[in-house]
Amino acid sequence: MTINSHTVGDLAVSVVSHGHGPLLRDMLHGMARRCRGSVTRVVLTLNVPEPLPTPPDEAGWPFVLEVRSNPVPLGFGANHNRALAGAGESYVGVVNPDIAFLDDDPFAPLCRAAAAPGVGCAYPEQVDGQGAVQDAERELPTPSALWRRRVLKRSDRRRDWVNAAFLLFPTTAWKAAGGFDERYFMYCEDVDLCLRLRLQGLSLVKVPVQVGHVGQRASRRRGAHLAWHIRSLFRLWASPVYRQARALLRADTAEPRRIGAP
Repeated sequence: MTINSHTVGDLAVSVVSHGHGPLLRDMLHGMARRCRGSVTRVVLTLNVPEPLPTPPDEAGWPFVLEVRSNPVPLGFGANHNRALAGAGESYVGVVNPDIAFLDDDPFAPLCRAAAAPGVGCAYPEQVDGQGAVQDAERELPTPSALWRRRVLKRSDRRRDWVNAAFLLFPTTAWKAAGGFDERYFMYCEDVDLCLRLRLQGLSLVKVPVQVGHVGQRASRRRGAHLAWHIRSLFRLWASPVYRQARALLRADTAEPRRIGAP
């Protein structure tokens, strides 16, 4: 289903909802109000049945809204890959339905950053409901890094990947990487994609803009999600991408060389 309105910008955004309801509505309304100068097209995938969100006003959506309904739920990466397949826009974005647009349009500076040579992905700073910065940037999840983080409660020592709650890619980089690896049904697909981009010599660029993120972690609440998380982590550890990335890291230095850096 395609809902047409006037289109501007050169950006396609993929959003996947799992029955998010009010969060999805608020996110799309915020995008419509603040990002009408950047977003050309939004592909909304309903992974489970739910009512369609209505536009914020009588003018309708300020972008083309394409709605897809899955007869059977698909994984995170599979949904976004299908939504962005064949995108003709210069930039593509992946945005969670629990994102809040706080101030001005974050997409404009993200697109400017992604236009620079050698950039594989641009992303904003994520904050919670109290305005505290979230730990969206993480160290390569080696067993020792997870031990330091989970057991010793220490901060990550480097930024090797970024969670996929809000990511923007040059379409050329997205297509060259092949999007997400669909063998990860849920969890670690963002780690894998970030590592593959950096192994291609591309950088992950943080832009000084903020978005809100509810960031509820289902793996801490439901057994099925925890099982998916563990399976994905072991799949990552067994992958050649992980081995190649780890071989390039020099975690024993004060300022380790970043993957993809000259």
